[in-house]
Amino acid sequence: MPNIPIFQSHPVAWQNPVTLRASVALPAAGAWDAAPTEQNVAGGGSVLISFTYTQGAAGGAFDWQLQASPYSVAANVPAGAGEWGDESLHAMGAVAGGADTQSLVQAEYQTFDPVGAAAETFVYGPISLDHTVERVRIPCRESGVVGTPGTLAVVMEVYP
Repeated sequence: MPNIPIFQSHPVAWQNPVTLRASVALPAAGAWDAAPTEQNVAGGGSVLISFTYTQGAAGGAFDWQLQASPYSVAANVPAGAGEWGDESLHAMGAVAGGADTQSLVQAEYQTFDPVGAAAETFVYGPISLDHTVERVRIPCRESGVVGTPGTLAVVMEVYP
């Protein structure tokens, strides 16, 4: 049976669109958002993220990172485990017969460098959650002209 909202046995934890970041200036000095908005996405199959960025000065750009948590609340995190996982990038190692292969995994974030001074909106995704993620958040920071942060809004659509 298709995963269509009318067939779900319980209500979802979101109402689209979800505003993860109101349109305000990024933090000063290139700092990451101190308390990015968390969104419950339990039962979600995928997300589509829209960003609207306006440079604070010529040369402005911003970084963002999708973080996910398999825990519905911080109290459920086992001792010694991390509450949030950073998205990652995987580079496969060379395969040679008769030898193990070592691949590399690193935390990843994206940089958006606009083409002009006017507000620019772009869409990223869809990103599969495969119904296994409880919460997401997207910390952001100015990475172009950190002394004059730009303005950024982040809106997300969650799909069953």
